[in-house]
Amino acid sequence: MTESASPHIAQPRIMVLGVQPGKPPFRIMEIDGEIVCEARTITDVLTTAALYGITVHDLDDPDVVRWVGGDKFTWHRR
Repeated sequence: MTESASPHIAQPRIMVLGVQPGKPPFRIMEIDGEIVCEARTITDVLTTAALYGITVHDLDDPDVVRWVGGDKFTWHRR
């Protein structure tokens, strides 16, 4: 029996979802598919990742962090 070849798409452990309204606005952060915090800055993302034992060397590496609805500089609704 042969298996069909399919490309593996890596699922990053960290997902930062789109900006949510608030005072101040925030982005929901997931680690391993679970909501872990409301991040308001890049520092929140890095600190929370460290609390879960994840060291982030490159916030632009899509295998490490997936930014949904903007990039690492998007912290306000457009």
